[in-house]
Amino acid sequence: MSPISTTAAWLAQPQARRLQTLADDVAGGLRAKPKRLPPYLFYDDEGSRLFEQITELPEYYLTRAERSIFVDHGRDIVRLASDGGGHPLSVVELGAGTATKSEILLGRIVELQGNCRYWPVDVSQAPLEAAQSRIATMQPDVSVVPLVMHHEQAFEEIRQLEPRQLVLFIGSSIGNYEPADAVRLLRGIRGAVHSDGLLLLGTDMCKSPETLLAAYDDLAGVTAQFNLNVLARINRELGGHFVLDRFRHVALFRESRSRIEMHLESTTDQLVRIDALDLEIPFRKTERIHTESSHKYDMPSVANLLACSGFELRHTFWDKHKRFAVHLASAV
Repeated sequence: MSPISTTAAWLAQPQARRLQTLADDVAGGLRAKPKRLPPYLFYDDEGSRLFEQITELPEYYLTRAERSIFVDHGRDIVRLASDGGGHPLSVVELGAGTATKSEILLGRIVELQGNCRYWPVDVSQAPLEAAQSRIATMQPDVSVVPLVMHHEQAFEEIRQLEPRQLVLFIGSSIGNYEPADAVRLLRGIRGAVHSDGLLLLGTDMCKSPETLLAAYDDLAGVTAQFNLNVLARINRELGGHFVLDRFRHVALFRESRSRIEMHLESTTDQLVRIDALDLEIPFRKTERIHTESSHKYDMPSVANLLACSGFELRHTFWDKHKRFAVHLASAV
């Protein structure tokens, strides 16, 4: 088996390259019309900490619903994924965070095959370290190799794994992608796995706009802090001069696109300098930066997404309220 990159090896790569990617994405997004920023900017250490708080909020049903699926159906998921084959499952998770939900599934895999190798992938180091430490204590038969990188950079790592690969992309993360980009990402996963490779995909399903909006604009204001942290990150890492009090969090539902959108809206006419870019960005009062979309699915759209990406849907698992679904799909 070829060696897999570790967190330390990834961090040893030039910081300048990672910072340049950040700078290019911020410059391009803030020059665009309308302005936008990529969702990965949420997940520095502070953003990851805030997101963990969001998952515990009463309005944010998504994490609880998906966790209940793993509790109620974890053994069935693992049984179908193993399919009675002679090859143990090797698990890669894109956007793993602290892996609290995935740990349930890893435990079921250990029950079936005695041990498990797990490669969590995330752009932020701190949650991966927390996951590795916790799993080492709670699931000593799981070998954890954290990878600090973007999803697409993990494809080469996936290619090196022996079959049978099970790639987790859960937590409704696929909803953050525009439809064409979602297909492109899943096709990348399909190209990285072997012919018997599997995908476990989490999707938030269509429901009332009131329920959706509450989940993305909580009364405690944690989601607002999470959104504004994007500007704070630009200040920290690129010498930005954003005054956070001059922007407000906006969440809205676009029914025509079946998605929640998050924006940061300027509350005044202003000019913001970013030192590392040698750039001044003008904002009009009420002008918005689009920071995230979260698409909501029905079953035909899930089946179409998988088919266009080179996967075949094998089984869908639901929470008891049918708010959220996890789909097991096989490579074709």
